Amino acid sequence: MNAPLPAVRLRVPTHEDAVAWHRVFADPEVMEFHGGKPAALSVYEELTARQRRHDAELGFCLWTLLDESGEVAGFTGAQPWRPQWGPVGETEIGWRLGRAYWGKGYATAAARETVRRVRAAGVPGVVAMVRPGNERSISVARRLGMEQAESYPHPKLNESALCFRLAVNNAQ
Repeated sequence: MNAPLPAVRLRVPTHEDAVAWHRVFADPEVMEFHGGKPAALSVYEELTARQRRHDAELGFCLWTLLDESGEVAGFTGAQPWRPQWGPVGETEIGWRLGRAYWGKGYATAAARETVRRVRAAGVPGVVAMVRPGNERSISVARRLGMEQAESYPHPKLNESALCFRLAVNNAQ
């Protein structure tokens, strides 16, 4: 029998969350499939500002994920796919958690809440772009009911990115 998922809270990222994300994601293992090394604080400052705009304009964003005690665990949410390759023009769902939260159901619980919120915002479907070998993210995508639909050659890496899809109106 599966353990119940943890209670999670999602909030629009604050300016202070840029510092928290920078701290939580300063682990090379967390960044293995996101460039391999921690990003500069300025990257997270820009990212949290963009997410506040997305929330105001679209009704969804990459939200700060808080654990039961209110500590920042990472982020999850959805945003327009930005690169000029892959599923251009679609809405991507994603998650990134600090290593202390891996394997405890946080990503799945938060991603399910994200699906509920994007459905309420009128988004017809979402994609999740996952690098091959990122079995944790592939597992979360499958637990959401996503199916691998296609792959896209990555413009900077010698591999293809896997594209998982979910029709949000049909999601659980």
